[in-house]
Amino acid sequence: MKPIETKRLILRNWEERDRGLFYRINSDDTVMEFFPFRPDHAASDEMMDRIHDAIHEKGFGFAAAEIAETGETIGFVGLQETNDLPGLPARTIEIGWRLAPEFWGKGYVTEAAEAWLSYGFESLCLGEIVSFAVTGNERSTAVMRRIGMTRDAAGDFDHPAVPDSHPHLKRHVLYRLSRGDWLARRGGLNPS
Repeated sequence: MKPIETKRLILRNWEERDRGLFYRINSDDTVMEFFPFRPDHAASDEMMDRIHDAIHEKGFGFAAAEIAETGETIGFVGLQETNDLPGLPARTIEIGWRLAPEFWGKGYVTEAAEAWLSYGFESLCLGEIVSFAVTGNERSTAVMRRIGMTRDAAGDFDHPAVPDSHPHLKRHVLYRLSRGDWLARRGGLNPS
């Protein structure tokens, strides 16, 4: 993928130097509060390799977010295909993020997500991008609202990958953003 640059960030594919940060954000109890499992180092490396290869193949994915001024990797923000989720067609594109806690509350996710929405709607010509989070994950749903997404309460679902041993993490809220609504929000014309 060609890196995407924002005012403060570079969104790029994962590099070897990112392995420590990738493991840290995926094993940190604060970051992973709404996820049932924490990968060990080997599983984290495999996950990073899968994401790296998918980004290389498709040109998008949960890409590394790097502070342009310092070169420090802070987490990921990106687009990804979703499959096997109730009520969503296969290959629906979701937007998602995960940052190390010391970078929360600085607007990085919103800034990067806006760039990815532009990429998705302009370069990939997507008709819609969705996002979802565990009910009660206010940090994530607040970002969804800030970037112009709208809650689709009728689309809320129990995530099939969450085991019954974690019932408080099963229910997910669904947010959507259509290309037309994104264009209208930016002051553009709705092509439909």
